[in-house]
Amino acid sequence: MIKVAAWGTGMMGQGLLGYILDRPKDIDLVGVIETYQDREGMSVGELLGRPCDVKMTSDVEAVLAGKPDVVCICTQSNLHEVEPQVLPALRAGCDVICIAEKMSYPWASDPERAELFDTVAKENDVTCLGAGINPGFMLDALVVMWSSVCLRVDRIVATRVNDLSPFGPTVLNGQGVGTTVEEFEKGVAEGSIVGHIGFPESIGLMARALGWRIDRVEETREPIVTEVERSTPHVHVAPGDVAGCRHIGRGYVGDELKIELIHPQQIHPELAGVETGDYIEIHGDPNVTMGNKPEIPGGKGTYASTGNYIPLVKDAPAGMLTVVDMPLPRFWTPTV
Repeated sequence: MIKVAAWGTGMMGQGLLGYILDRPKDIDLVGVIETYQDREGMSVGELLGRPCDVKMTSDVEAVLAGKPDVVCICTQSNLHEVEPQVLPALRAGCDVICIAEKMSYPWASDPERAELFDTVAKENDVTCLGAGINPGFMLDALVVMWSSVCLRVDRIVATRVNDLSPFGPTVLNGQGVGTTVEEFEKGVAEGSIVGHIGFPESIGLMARALGWRIDRVEETREPIVTEVERSTPHVHVAPGDVAGCRHIGRGYVGDELKIELIHPQQIHPELAGVETGDYIEIHGDPNVTMGNKPEIPGGKGTYASTGNYIPLVKDAPAGMLTVVDMPLPRFWTPTV
């Protein structure tokens, strides 16, 4: 029985809690740290609409005092945002799995913080792992797995075409959905429209696995302008305005393009005749082409990936690890 605490009760956190409750013979949910004040003292059962008496709390020390084996952090995206969550868990002697996009390869954006996490994890003989579907699997770990059947890899192109419709205002605003083209371009220049978070991390992950030294990463963000009206519960987009963002990341060795990641995201892509999907091309010997459609849902893929790593981190080496340092993950059969 693995003792697990969950940190964060948003959409990803709730999905992970459901995963945990599906495995009562393997996982003991020993605590839930919430980040919404109105949920203080509410039971997980009340939140999810299924039996579970564990109370949600903002008392971090009380949860960590229960000595969970693993703390799963489903909160923010950036390293400085999750540091106040990651470090206490590591210092309490808990393995950590965190879905923050920047945690998937923290050396890409903040080498000093990456080394801090690594040092604290090793001092406490625990593992710190960044996981998720993208980055963490679809545009990096899966590519690395496919490369195992190659004698030579010259260049990688990976594309993820997805639907933003299920997401809330935070994601939609970061993609520029609902803006005019002029507002989109201004938002990109000012940094308020970021598109996808994680291309430098995915490129770093693959380069680490393949032994490539990436000299620079370049990113471009372009508006996807709609010709038809589109709406979700959170946004309305008129014809001529922005329905999403086409974000491309490119990694170079010298002047040679080695990795190209393409990620067009928009609400209701079907209204523009666009099918969602995930695609991988490895140019080498032999060439590899993989396609899957529709897309693997980002939310489900992320909390499934997080849960499926729980039984693997307990035997992993101490330190700050990435998914390419871990054993091949696999589906963990529910025990309900």
